Amino acid sequence: MKRFTTKTLIALCAVGISFSAIAGNKDRSGQAGAPEMLINPWARTTGLFGINTASVGGLEAMKNNIAGLAQDSSTEIGLSHGVYLSGTGININDIGITQKLGEVGVLGINIFSMSFGDIPTTDYFNPEGYGTYHPQFLNITLGFAKQFSTHINGGLSATYVSEQINNISALGLAFDGGIQYATGKRDNFHFGISLRNIGTNMRYTGSGFAISADQPQSSPTFAVTVNYPSDKFEMPTNLNIGASYDWYLDENHLSSKESLPMHRLTVLGNFTSNSFNNDYIGGGLEYGFRSLFMLRAAYRYESGIGSPSTTTSMFKGYSFGATVQTRINGPKSPMLALDYSYRPTDRPANGVHMISLRVNR
Repeated sequence: MKRFTTKTLIALCAVGISFSAIAGNKDRSGQAGAPEMLINPWARTTGLFGINTASVGGLEAMKNNIAGLAQDSSTEIGLSHGVYLSGTGININDIGITQKLGEVGVLGINIFSMSFGDIPTTDYFNPEGYGTYHPQFLNITLGFAKQFSTHINGGLSATYVSEQINNISALGLAFDGGIQYATGKRDNFHFGISLRNIGTNMRYTGSGFAISADQPQSSPTFAVTVNYPSDKFEMPTNLNIGASYDWYLDENHLSSKESLPMHRLTVLGNFTSNSFNNDYIGGGLEYGFRSLFMLRAAYRYESGIGSPSTTTSMFKGYSFGATVQTRINGPKSPMLALDYSYRPTDRPANGVHMISLRVNR
């Protein structure tokens, strides 16, 4: 009865999530705001272009499929830095920490910051500029995930969204939900669904929308301040459905089921339904040697991506990445991991580089 109830719950959640996300209108393409909500700052995930919805685990799951947070063994701390569109001065910084709360589940917090460098301040009277301003995007995510059985994970998260542009700002709140299911001889078949960025509308407000001008019809003239309100905008909601399969290349040479394979090849596939952009479909491969070294590559397709005249994406669709990790001091000591990813872009940008440092135990 317990097994039947759990599977039924997953099926109902999947159907409900699908109907919610497919309701998006493609005529609204490009009209969502808060684009930073679609940026994953973790190099291990971006090395696969985010198509690891089914198998993502630990801290990076907070920006992909929150259910994977339940895979965290105990405590994980991570730092990440990204050079977004090399040469533009756009940088991404991210820090996160997760903590297992016994049998209750896993709690995580992720702080994402995006800066755009110094931008000249201009106006009608000073077209050449008279100083600089510094736009800043900040996202703070609090997430919780639980392993409901040896095969099923589920999770929820909430993200506080803040965008500051000189004397104008916008605030919002977004929610994510996800599930993961694993089965097979070594739990090597994975299936996952995540619904991301369901949230409040946002609107820019501030003194930057106020204009002070003389009233010429009056005598004597006097200054009048007029405030022009901005229109509200929605979050970039999307639905991700993914699957992956782990092949252990040396499994036939193992002495027992408890023996750990040395070579793993993972095949991944993913579909993303975007409410305000083209849908994505992608596939990728990841090779792992023990738990020490990993190489990965992926391709994500969307309509028109092959031609500069029709594409709506700056990316070419390819991504590459690698991970090197080791125990700091002995088999029971914390694991230190270094991740890197690169995604080529069209000119004049020179690609997106991400590098992450993680410690977990």
